[in-house]
Amino acid sequence: MALRILVTGGAGFIGSAVVRQLLDDTPHEVLNLDKLTYAANLASLATVEGNPRYRFAQVDICDGPRVAETVAGFRPHAIMHLAAESHVDRSIDGPSDFIQTNVVGTFTLLQEALRYWRALDGEAKAAFRFQHVSTDEVFGSLGANGWFTEATPYAPRSPYSASKASSDHLVSAWHETYGLPTIITNCSNNYGPYHFPEKLIPLMILKGLAREKLPVYGKGDNIRDWLYVEDHARALRLVLEKGKIGETYNIGGENERTNLSVVETLCDLLDELKPDAKLPSHRSLISFVADRPGHDFRYAMDITKISRQLGWKPIETFETGLKKTVEWYLANEPWWRSILDKSYRGQRLGLGG
Repeated sequence: MALRILVTGGAGFIGSAVVRQLLDDTPHEVLNLDKLTYAANLASLATVEGNPRYRFAQVDICDGPRVAETVAGFRPHAIMHLAAESHVDRSIDGPSDFIQTNVVGTFTLLQEALRYWRALDGEAKAAFRFQHVSTDEVFGSLGANGWFTEATPYAPRSPYSASKASSDHLVSAWHETYGLPTIITNCSNNYGPYHFPEKLIPLMILKGLAREKLPVYGKGDNIRDWLYVEDHARALRLVLEKGKIGETYNIGGENERTNLSVVETLCDLLDELKPDAKLPSHRSLISFVADRPGHDFRYAMDITKISRQLGWKPIETFETGLKKTVEWYLANEPWWRSILDKSYRGQRLGLGG
């Protein structure tokens, strides 16, 4: 059955991957609702721009009347909510944007989704889904052992993770209090093509290509679980189709690496794929800098639930996914060059001053 799916934040990194997959691999219609903040990029959707099943609406999720108008006009069978401010360092420098978009925006979207859902007829009402996409950072920091499960207590430690934890609780409350059919997913660190270059992996790739210092926070021993964005998009589609209402699903890549290991692997790939005669190795560019305030030591996701209940597993290993990512940035300089020329120049953020 062809569905109408409204994707918020569809011009962002993960959102654009979801939109591309929905249009490439399913018969569904997609409405991309996006405010087009600094990290959004419609160029990430160039391959689907002419698709008759695709529409775009530039709307702020905090604008209730515009959201209501857009939802009523499209009449979605499902809403996939990915719109968010998502960079920890930026949240340290300017938390108000994160509270506004992630908390107030999610509240506004929930209110309009609830109003729309209540007005649906029986069969359409029963089939409707509100899928909220969140992060592993809401769980706080792990020690050397263990994993986050869906039952792990929330313990956010940055303005970003606190705002996402708040949005998760709102979504759960709208299900429990009002009956809105919601599903929540919490994912580990994403990487892959079309990633805005303020995040670790694309930032290191582009700085390495420019022969700039590669800043590693602290000793580089903080650990993250890395999830290839196309694997994540597949998981989100599966949860929308088969996930149980009111449930939460953890999505991870089962690829734990220290930040230093990530950067060193990237350097080795650049040496292989784009050797630079002016450098003995790209590893020579690594530079250790003052750590981020409140830097969580380790995140790791237990994906048993989504694997057993829905049959999802990541396809890409860290090595295969990272090589595809580097190759994509090497082949798509016009995409990232336009960003460096306009909205972001690779500067350090999140010093808390």
